[in-house]
Amino acid sequence: MDKILKLLEEDSTLTAADLALMLSKEVGDVKNIIEKYEKDGVILGYKTIIDWDKTDREYVSALIEVKVMPQRDRGFDKIAEKIYSHPEVKSLYLMSGGFDFTVLIEGKTMKEVAYFVAQKLAPIEFVTSTATHFVLKKYKDKGVVYKQKEIDERGNLPL
Repeated sequence: MDKILKLLEEDSTLTAADLALMLSKEVGDVKNIIEKYEKDGVILGYKTIIDWDKTDREYVSALIEVKVMPQRDRGFDKIAEKIYSHPEVKSLYLMSGGFDFTVLIEGKTMKEVAYFVAQKLAPIEFVTSTATHFVLKKYKDKGVVYKQKEIDERGNLPL
């Protein structure tokens, strides 16, 4: 039932009872469907989106373009496993175009990210080059718009 998946993707806090009510289904049926999706690996987890800029946590995010030489008979999968095994790696995507992988990572400082690239990512066998881009500001992430306080031309917050 794609409607359940879509609703959970938009709001993972919805309970089986909430979903049943929204979809005119029995709660038990919805629970069974969700359990099957979890068992089959369709639902991989539940995440909360947090605007860390509104907390006292300091960190930087970076997008790293990685070019590799794929392994014979193994393609990109073994290289990907070596990259995503690092806890700093939040996301890893195989890309088309001018580079092979996009790696999204988080670190406490730019220096920490640079250390990761130089000491952990670049030395991986078959990695031929990297290009690091630091995220300066998030406007939208995973479909959620990060609302910013509006400031007028004089630098004042509206009343």
